[in-house]
Amino acid sequence: MLFRNLTLFRFSPAVAADLSRLDDVLPEHQLRAVGPMEMSTRGFVSPFGRGDDRLTHTVGHDTMVVVGSESRMLPPSVVNDELASRVQKIAENEGRKVSGRERKKIKDDVLNELLPRAFVRQTLTSAYANLTGGWVVVNTASRKTAEGVLSQIREALGSFPAVPLAPEDSPRILMTHWVATGELPAGFALGDEIELRDPATASGAVARCRRQDLDTDEVREHLRTGKQVFRIGLTFDDRISFVLGEDLVIRKVRFTDVVLDEQPEHESGEAERDATFALMALEHRRLLDRLADIFKLPRPE
Repeated sequence: MLFRNLTLFRFSPAVAADLSRLDDVLPEHQLRAVGPMEMSTRGFVSPFGRGDDRLTHTVGHDTMVVVGSESRMLPPSVVNDELASRVQKIAENEGRKVSGRERKKIKDDVLNELLPRAFVRQTLTSAYANLTGGWVVVNTASRKTAEGVLSQIREALGSFPAVPLAPEDSPRILMTHWVATGELPAGFALGDEIELRDPATASGAVARCRRQDLDTDEVREHLRTGKQVFRIGLTFDDRISFVLGEDLVIRKVRFTDVVLDEQPEHESGEAERDATFALMALEHRRLLDRLADIFKLPRPE
């Protein structure tokens, strides 16, 4: 259940009340099996696993949903190879060229024959909404995947105006300042990963360091040559480590032993899931509220 990556959105207090309708509306938007002639389907599945009818998991002021998708695995190269083979046979057997219209019909026939036999892959993406802070946290580093989750919620509710983060201060400028001066916000410490780029050129030099002390002359020399920090490893309050990007996507999230050791043993699996979700959401909220202060991330009104 612990989220590995965090793509973030914010919503207003007025929107928060609408999320109480999720339990009522999600059953009409459950994931269904992809049909034999469909490429993909998408919908909600239970956060509690197969065989459970519940489509939300709520602990305190945090509500989790899981969006699933089923996609048929039919690579374009397979379709194109079969198409080319059939076009070649016509040319050899009938001694003529295949027109564009006929070629399109043959391709449709290939798709109709191959699609029902294609393997089906299922993917799941978890997300939760914090009602008091107005945060949507999606467990992905992909903006496209995160937007897809929000689209599913909007479709179910009819409207859900959550918006991407809009920092008033440039994350790249601030992160570059932290590394150049060693002056980090209270509670934060440098990790062992960094990505620096020259922002002046689209294909400029890129320097990446992993498992390395960032408070070194080597790293600062990159800054002196004009590079800026696009990603940086950080630790917050010795409780959570992560890599922060200039897009404010939080990657490689890990709780330290200080946090994990606070988890007591539970008598049931459900109690353990509740406790893990509550702990994760609490630690995320502490971090996100600090980042909101640092980068001036206003909550919509």
